[in-house]
Amino acid sequence: MGLLERVSTLIRANLNDMIDRAEDPDKMIKQVILDMENQYLQVKTQVAVSIADQHMLEKKLKENEDTGNDWMRKAERAVDKSEDDLARAALDRYQTSLRLAQSYREQVDDQKAQVETLKGALQKLEQKLDEAKSKRDLLLARHRRSVALGKAARAQTAMGDNSKSVTFDRLKDRVHHNESVAAAEVELIADDAGQRLTRMDRDVEIDRLLADLKDRRRLPG
Repeated sequence: MGLLERVSTLIRANLNDMIDRAEDPDKMIKQVILDMENQYLQVKTQVAVSIADQHMLEKKLKENEDTGNDWMRKAERAVDKSEDDLARAALDRYQTSLRLAQSYREQVDDQKAQVETLKGALQKLEQKLDEAKSKRDLLLARHRRSVALGKAARAQTAMGDNSKSVTFDRLKDRVHHNESVAAAEVELIADDAGQRLTRMDRDVEIDRLLADLKDRRRLPG
């Protein structure tokens, strides 16, 4: 399996499903994060290598373009001196340089596309890695609650106690509600930074106005 294919598999991985199916979720998510970190380093190294190759190809392109221009100048001087044989030889070299330059130009374009592909994969993998790290504790806690609820449900079923079953259902609903609230809080933490900054500025302004008001009223701060 190629590097990009392995990275693509990690990017598409559904962490929730993997944890739910794992016999040892804690060990599994640690391994997933380790795999992501290893692949991230490999892709980052490959990006650096590909950029270096791109610069090398661009240098070769420039060299052949310069060589072609030099041979064209020589052909022009030969023509000025009526040295047709020398002019033909120079033009032949010019054409060779043009063909090489075109070949390098195509390779540069291909290399640029490869670099952009690798950069895109690196960015997506970095986002997935950050997601796995930030959600690790949340996902594991969710899984442990799910397992605990399952065990309690089986125990209540075995006991056949309907009143306790009702109590358990209420507990399960409460846990699910708490999970939803926790998930919403996680989203708010990620999405509400701008609002918090705006509110912080507003609070600072209110504090300043209050201090001015107290000063005018000669009240202690």
